[in-house]
Amino acid sequence: MQTTRQWQTGAIGPEADLKIGEARIPDVSGTMIRVRTQAVSLNFRDRLVLESGMGLPLQFPFVPASDMAGVVEAVGPDVTRFKPGDPVISTFSPDWIEGRGPGTAHTPHYQTRGGFYPGVLSEHTVLSEEWFTLAPATLDAGEASTLPCAGLTAWFALIECGRLKAGEKVLVQGTGGVALFGLQIAKAHGAEVFITSGSTEKLERASALGADHLINRHDGDWVEQFYQLTGNYGADHVLEIVGGPHLGQALKAVAVNGRISVIGVFEGFDVSAPVAPLLLKAPVVQGITVGHRRALEDLVRAVDQTGLKPVVDRRYAFEELPQALDHLYRGPFGKVVIEF
Repeated sequence: MQTTRQWQTGAIGPEADLKIGEARIPDVSGTMIRVRTQAVSLNFRDRLVLESGMGLPLQFPFVPASDMAGVVEAVGPDVTRFKPGDPVISTFSPDWIEGRGPGTAHTPHYQTRGGFYPGVLSEHTVLSEEWFTLAPATLDAGEASTLPCAGLTAWFALIECGRLKAGEKVLVQGTGGVALFGLQIAKAHGAEVFITSGSTEKLERASALGADHLINRHDGDWVEQFYQLTGNYGADHVLEIVGGPHLGQALKAVAVNGRISVIGVFEGFDVSAPVAPLLLKAPVVQGITVGHRRALEDLVRAVDQTGLKPVVDRRYAFEELPQALDHLYRGPFGKVVIEF
């Protein structure tokens, strides 16, 4: 019986005891493939799941994290999409291939990796070929591991749903993983990008990535600064990554008939905002729950075509998960990656 090492916890919350354990590697049959993990990228959501469980029916011992890159080692007899040696990345929502998301009005779908389904902080996984897509040829494994959640979220908001056009104004809040992907994707499509942060040093780094306008949110009213920079026009697209009552600021900043993509929950799960700008500006306010597999495949092709390079703040070894999580808590510039 073959086994694999993986990070596990038997409980959620402050008492969670993350440790390296072992699990059996299942046999490869049917449409299953065995993937050797090469890198995993961490998301803010991983922290929320470990701290609270997010109300999900977690299976213990629980393996955290949702985003990985690896190489196919073996395939079942009915596999058609991959062959041994193929570089692959995970999909965040394995059951969502394309089109309308699964679930109902009564029970919205949230069956994702690193939550409802076990996570990816394991040296090997055996899962359906439908749970993966090819990785970009132009990225290393660490870079590729950042696409399934952070990369796809920004892509889904701006391109799949937002139909971003060259010359449009995009407002990006912060310098985390989704934000920097939003900056890079918007620039690759010819948009004018405005970015906010409370750190001068991080704003300078964002400028080096191509941001057109930098707004320090500690230097007075950042929305007023944004009005001045746009001649009171506002933003065609707002990536609302803060959440909570901050939606009100996004409504102030959005242009008439613009679009707000609600993504983050840093300031809470209950959003609130004044109704006047919502009615008078008539923007589209779109919730983004990452995206489907076909859009991820579109993103992979775009990465290879444009040369986009994900921003990895730091890479940690497999054994350094606690240090990597500490880095995540501090607020990285871009992504935190664990390499195997």
